[in-house]
Amino acid sequence: MHSSAMRLTGRFRWKLVPALLVVGIGDWLFYQRHLYGGHLGLFTLAVLGALLVGRPAIRRDRRAWAALAAAGLFTAALVYDASLLAWALFWIAAVMVALIPATAGFDDGWRWFQRLILHGLRAPFAPLIDLRRLLKVRAAGRSGRFSLHAAIGLFALPILGSAVILSLFAAANPLIARFFNAFFVPELSVSLFGRAIVWGLLFLPVWSLLRPRLPRHVLPTFDRRGDRALPGVSAGSVTLSLILFNLLFAAQNLMDIAWLWGWAAMPAGMTMADYAHRGAYPLIATALLAALFVLVTLRPGSDTARMPAIRRLVMLWIAQNILLVASSMLRTADYIDAYSLTRLRIAALIWMALVAFGLVAICWRLLRNRSAAWLINVNLAAAGLVLAIACFVDLGAIAAQWNVRHAREVGGKGVALDLCYMHELGASAVLPLLSLERRVDLKPAFRERVQAVRTRNVDRLEAGARQGWTWLNQRRLTDARQMLAQTPPVILPPGDRDCAGALIPPPPPPSDTATATPNATLTGTAGK
Repeated sequence: MHSSAMRLTGRFRWKLVPALLVVGIGDWLFYQRHLYGGHLGLFTLAVLGALLVGRPAIRRDRRAWAALAAAGLFTAALVYDASLLAWALFWIAAVMVALIPATAGFDDGWRWFQRLILHGLRAPFAPLIDLRRLLKVRAAGRSGRFSLHAAIGLFALPILGSAVILSLFAAANPLIARFFNAFFVPELSVSLFGRAIVWGLLFLPVWSLLRPRLPRHVLPTFDRRGDRALPGVSAGSVTLSLILFNLLFAAQNLMDIAWLWGWAAMPAGMTMADYAHRGAYPLIATALLAALFVLVTLRPGSDTARMPAIRRLVMLWIAQNILLVASSMLRTADYIDAYSLTRLRIAALIWMALVAFGLVAICWRLLRNRSAAWLINVNLAAAGLVLAIACFVDLGAIAAQWNVRHAREVGGKGVALDLCYMHELGASAVLPLLSLERRVDLKPAFRERVQAVRTRNVDRLEAGARQGWTWLNQRRLTDARQMLAQTPPVILPPGDRDCAGALIPPPPPPSDTATATPNATLTGTAGK
């Protein structure tokens, strides 16, 4: 038992060293230098180095190296353009790096979802759990030559006595007091307390990666096959439901084809924008309900899934659902044409494409008799690929460029350029605004507003160039400076401006009546 305690202490020691090094790097980056942005990538790189040093099992596992490559990809994404998405995906990949050596392999996304959640819940308490385990093992393995109580009895009196004597010396000798104040006795202050919190926040996730614990029991993927007794679900009811559903979807799709796809004129009193805006998200909800219906009532191996007529109806219905999703995407595109493009609308289009992919996967599962784990994994792989690409694509810059190119002020078919949204986009809108500003066909008043918004965005970009540095923003700043060098300097009229760059008129001066009343009152009072 004593040898077990020594081995456990040794393992803790070799994991504590890289963990403290990561904490030191984080303290220097975030607390001392106040760095953020792309510097987060340097911190995550240190975390990966600590994993490789403190967990030898990772170096021997090829599956862990695959997850490590994914974590490295998101580290690069943080350096390129730091975002909450890249930060979250890095920690997901890092936890998988830590847990994979203890598993038999990547079974399915549902089980890994539970492992990630349980790991996150355990992380704040991991050091206390490991300390308790260490003390228990050492207490069980102590011998007659050494025990914790004996050590306390041996060292307590000398240490406490020396501390009392040194404190008295420090009170009597200012040189000794200065020495202890500078090196050994830190000043208790709010900043020190805050720094200790930063150390704890840095240490806890790193230690949980170096000392992970795989959950013993997780809920398996629900993958029952064959029939299951559900109220109202039978071959006849499913067949009748599919016939009615197909007819309803056909009516909706025919209306979309006639009006949305431009085969017929819109009804009186309704514009394309109104028709497009109202149906996009409810139709996606309808498609998701259709997917749920197929998953519940047509499980692989059931009687309903084996009937050829039902299978044909399901294929037709899923095809109509995919057409419905395509119409929803077209509705969103028409709404963007009528109004403007935003990051959320781009994300909505991507999400709709993933819904269509999920419907195809459900159809393939039914045709090829695939498992529920396969369906979960293929959808997670598609979503993960899309999110990984999104880490390296600035959706705000895409929206800004599209809005500038299609604005009404430059002859586009869209609405007037929303300069408040361009101001909200910040660095993402700098280069599109500069290209717009350099056009010769702008009206002077609109050009002035564009210049005002562009100037504020450039100022914000330059203000964060050091502490919030990212590779993408550095490249933007370089391009912006080159374009500004070729542009005549701008001298804007002084005054406060709103988010759209328009001058805010000063408050009206007080009227003569309002100023005369107090004087009259004072005069009357003085006369009395």
